[in-house]
Amino acid sequence: MVNYNPKSWLHLIFALHKSDTLRMLWKEIIYISIFTLAITFLVLHYFPNATFLSELKTVFSLIGFVISLLLVFRTNTAYDRWWEGRRKWGELVNDSRNVSMKLADLLEEEEDRMFFKRMIPNFVLSAKEHLRKGVLFEELNLSEEETQGLKNQKHIPLAIIQMIYKRLIELKKKNVITENDFLILDKNLNNYMDCVGACERIKNTPIPFSYSLFIKKFIFIYVTTLPLAFVTIFGYASAFIATFVFYVLVSMEVLAEEIEDPFGTDDNDLPTDTICERIKEGTEQMFECQLK
Repeated sequence: MVNYNPKSWLHLIFALHKSDTLRMLWKEIIYISIFTLAITFLVLHYFPNATFLSELKTVFSLIGFVISLLLVFRTNTAYDRWWEGRRKWGELVNDSRNVSMKLADLLEEEEDRMFFKRMIPNFVLSAKEHLRKGVLFEELNLSEEETQGLKNQKHIPLAIIQMIYKRLIELKKKNVITENDFLILDKNLNNYMDCVGACERIKNTPIPFSYSLFIKKFIFIYVTTLPLAFVTIFGYASAFIATFVFYVLVSMEVLAEEIEDPFGTDDNDLPTDTICERIKEGTEQMFECQLK
């Protein structure tokens, strides 16, 4: 995720960051420019007296209004998914702190403390990569035996939670933690999997294909025929007007596509790497402070 100063208008206006849609769409913009110029040329040279063209402005204004409504719905839906993902990762931060704080106070054995000090960050790190392309075991703080056991599992975050539960049940049987303590911790651990499940739902349920296809076709047809409405007024400049409209409309669609899956490594995705590091630092701080 890109950190920036939203009040720096001039810098943002003239900056050409790699996430800028102009850099992403420059090839398509060139193609549309050539295509609309060709349409303008045909109209000016072969249909110069077509009177109906001057009446198309009203029609295209209405169509433009419809497209704007579709894109508003599209971007709002995508942002809702982005914000829900951020909210769920915020819950992971809070639950990690709560579990770490409680276990740091309850546990006295160094072996038990070190286990949870490792496994709480391991769960979050595995969840981060699980929502991408697959878990990176080199990121996790695991023993060789634990690594081999997890490599046989399809859902690594779920397997780590099972390991945590198994350890908690053993501690409850040894009366290291009480039944009430276990129930409190169980609530936080359930929230862990609820957050991962919600993020999986966001990732695995993209916008329906037919809807996305319709928007793209609608924009393309609208933009490529737009010079017909303005050619009698602006001449060849109508092609450049159509190209600019294409840039604006498609940029909104591209941004919506990028943020509707917010768990990757794109510039506008959630800072899950930073959040994981924050959770790891907080967990280590909790257990180390109690040791002192």
